[in-house]
Amino acid sequence: MSACTSKPTDHRRRFRVTGADVSASITVFLLAVPMSLGLAVAMGAPLEAGLLAAAVGGIVAGSLGGSALLVSGPSAGLTVVTAELIQTYGWRTTCAITVGAGLLQLLLGSLRMARGALAVSPAVVHGTLAGIGVAIALAQLHIVLGGTPQSSAIANVMALPDQWGRVGPAAPLIGGFTVTVLVLWPRIPGRSGRALRRIPAALAAVAAATAVAAVAAPGIARVDLPSWSAHALPGLPHGPVLGLATAVFTVMLVASLESLLSAVAVDKLTADRPGSPLERADLDRELRGQGIANAVSGLLGGLAVSGGAVRGTANVRAGATGRSSTVLHGLWMLLAASFLVAALERMPLAALAGLVMVVGIQMVSYAHIRNVHKHREFLVYIATVGGVLVLGVLQGVLVGIAVAVGLALHRLARTRITLEERGGAHRLCARGQLTFLAVPRLTRALSQVPRGARAVVELDGSFMDHAAYEALQHWQETHLTQGGQVEVTGRAGTRIAEPPSATHTCCRPWTPWRNHHCDDHAAQHLPAPGSAPGPAASKRPGSLQLTSGLSSFQRNTAPLVRQELARLAREGQRPSQLFLTCSDSRLVTSMITSSGPGDLFTVRNVGNFVPLPGEEASDDSVAAAIEYAVDILDVKSITVCGHSGCGAMQALLSGAPEGSRSPLQRWLRHGLPSRDRMLSRHHSWARISGRLPTDEVEQLCLTNVIQQLEHLRAHESVARRLAEGKLELHGMYFHVGEAQAYLLAEAHEFDDVFDLVAPGRPGGNASATGGRRSDLHSLEL
Repeated sequence: MSACTSKPTDHRRRFRVTGADVSASITVFLLAVPMSLGLAVAMGAPLEAGLLAAAVGGIVAGSLGGSALLVSGPSAGLTVVTAELIQTYGWRTTCAITVGAGLLQLLLGSLRMARGALAVSPAVVHGTLAGIGVAIALAQLHIVLGGTPQSSAIANVMALPDQWGRVGPAAPLIGGFTVTVLVLWPRIPGRSGRALRRIPAALAAVAAATAVAAVAAPGIARVDLPSWSAHALPGLPHGPVLGLATAVFTVMLVASLESLLSAVAVDKLTADRPGSPLERADLDRELRGQGIANAVSGLLGGLAVSGGAVRGTANVRAGATGRSSTVLHGLWMLLAASFLVAALERMPLAALAGLVMVVGIQMVSYAHIRNVHKHREFLVYIATVGGVLVLGVLQGVLVGIAVAVGLALHRLARTRITLEERGGAHRLCARGQLTFLAVPRLTRALSQVPRGARAVVELDGSFMDHAAYEALQHWQETHLTQGGQVEVTGRAGTRIAEPPSATHTCCRPWTPWRNHHCDDHAAQHLPAPGSAPGPAASKRPGSLQLTSGLSSFQRNTAPLVRQELARLAREGQRPSQLFLTCSDSRLVTSMITSSGPGDLFTVRNVGNFVPLPGEEASDDSVAAAIEYAVDILDVKSITVCGHSGCGAMQALLSGAPEGSRSPLQRWLRHGLPSRDRMLSRHHSWARISGRLPTDEVEQLCLTNVIQQLEHLRAHESVARRLAEGKLELHGMYFHVGEAQAYLLAEAHEFDDVFDLVAPGRPGGNASATGGRRSDLHSLEL
């Protein structure tokens, strides 16, 4: 009954209009206007078609889609495809192709195929978008230089030398000015910068370029919006059936991938907001909504529509709470197309070209390149980019998929098996995936191990199929019965533990790949109905979890660490660093730092605070730990580690702890300097891995790390060791939801913005021993 009655309530809440949604819709509208016109110019489509597509995307996809905060509009990923279709078939047939692509999206969404689209290798997806981005940038560069783009990326490259010889002053001046404002606008420092950054960079850049052009280049080419009476609607498609079918499939594929990836990105960004009531995106419903929006946009003579990560991210960060912000943004687009024609026609085409060129460049993401390189798929990425640029979008995707399949088969079949005798033991190393193809070589190598010998089998791979497992298991059992010894290890010699079935508990010692839950185990010890409770049943669940964990440690972990702990007991502790972090139960310091017994001297408290010297005596425990670690243990570094979703930071933002007699509130007063620092006009807001913090809580978490480092420097022992050059201070931030760690690094003295600094990059320093300005960069974990 409750499940049935909840739906109407959810429906009403979904379309409720709040003040935050109105404000967010205006922000997204101001961003979407120049973006829609710029994409229409880049595609060679009627300019009003871009505004119409943004309106349809906001109203139709916003109402019917599966992602509440994703904003749809003209597709940047389809820029190259649409431009080619218009040149080949004309505008009216292109609209018909958009209708066909939308109907195909609707069919695939009804068949629940959305998740299947995400099964494509990320290297292929990101390579496709990067190739499209490069093609967009090359085409728009010609417009910025005052020329006309060619029909393909290769032709644009070949025509660049001739274009350089015919450069006029007006278009490059306005285009370059637009790009400069776009790049610098998010980096304006100080309190005034925070206020100005509320204006979308795209709007600020185009508005500033329009003002400059009115004075410096009054004769420059500008936007020309024709009368709606002359607006062209779709017609019956003309052309070869195979070509039209390929065009429909290509538009569907690119629009769907862009929409689904954007929905996942916006969903992740929304989930990071504390207390977010929104459910996860329904990708099948999103695909159906995008299909209906494309069909409607094509029927009305608009551009193809897709969900955009840029617009969706702006919507989330503007504070939108539901899909009404997306729908309102579409309504504002309709009003602009009807009543703001005179203002829109003042925009220079070179400014819009500069805007779209930057969008194309941003589609080539360094983070994506680094990620695919880390996963050894850079060849797939490069092949996809090259295929898109040389052959076309659909052909480039097929090339990328073919290379990805070939690379996977190569890795699956390539297995190196070596056997050597070292230190009285026969060591067999299997590098690569152990499948049935490698079983003959594996059994041949295992047969060469003498009876009764000690053998070490090192499996350096991520997959073992049933045939290889059976072969290895059978040999191990036989070798043990013949008096031999067998040790099976993983990569770098780490011992592979027994399977869970070998132990009489549901829990294993905590590992990075297996969470630790004992609820099922506790349930197994409950007495059957009608039976008398036994000793185990009389224990509370918490006590049972504790005793079960201790038993598991004694049985499984203690034998592995007993020798190391015995050494530490004899020699005493000699940690290399003091690690000061929050008491939050989600922070497992040994997991984050990959450390073991004796490595860290750890201090945990609510909010990872470092009270200043001279505070009340009740706070001396942290100061005592610092003094002991620095003067007695002689640690070489101190790390202050904050984390996302910190309850102490939320408490500081929700109310002032001054004057309260509660122990918790008295302790939270040590966070007041961090809150004051965040609100101060003399300190810039942080950037974390190239982006602004999601909200004030995350900003305060980052600011608190920096403030506590300053508190550390005020302690006499720390200041003395810093002056001697024998101590380093580090700031660290752990994003719990993303399982991602970020390290604080010293920045240039004149830079007031927290920006991305790659590990090992010149100018970045992992220590924070001096200066007040710091950067956060992502660690490669």
